[in-house]
Amino acid sequence: MPQSHTDTTASESDFDPIHEPRLWRDKGWTARVIKNEDGDGWAVEMIREGSVEPALVGPWTMGRNKVDPKPLDATAHQTLVKTASEVIRRHEQQLHAQLNKQITIEVDDQVISVRLAITPDEFEPFGTLTATSPFGDLLASTHVRPDFRLNRDSASRWAADGFGKIR
Repeated sequence: MPQSHTDTTASESDFDPIHEPRLWRDKGWTARVIKNEDGDGWAVEMIREGSVEPALVGPWTMGRNKVDPKPLDATAHQTLVKTASEVIRRHEQQLHAQLNKQITIEVDDQVISVRLAITPDEFEPFGTLTATSPFGDLLASTHVRPDFRLNRDSASRWAADGFGKIR
């Protein structure tokens, strides 16, 4: 029985390499040269495969005739991939830092690590507060509000209360 073309075949071809002057798709990234929304000149947007929004939008060089954009090529695409990947990496690091905090406190001559990890759920976000011994043993864990402020005072109060539930 002959195979028929399906939507799966069409979607697979959506990620085939394209090497055109204003559209370059390769190695999981698409670079598209677009008219600058501010009016003058050109911009380039970089979209990672599977993403809807561009990871990077920036100015693009004019061509020799000072009207049309400079054509994309393999070297430009590779440079844009590196730049866009770095933007994504920095964003992920910033998000991780916002959602995860750690401090140390001293309790009974023992250094305790207290960590706050925020789970950014769309409907019910929450935080998890944990205390661990210097050897990595879990001493306590409790759920807290996502806006809980972890600092030395709040961690020390939690420890002084016997690591009970925080209201």
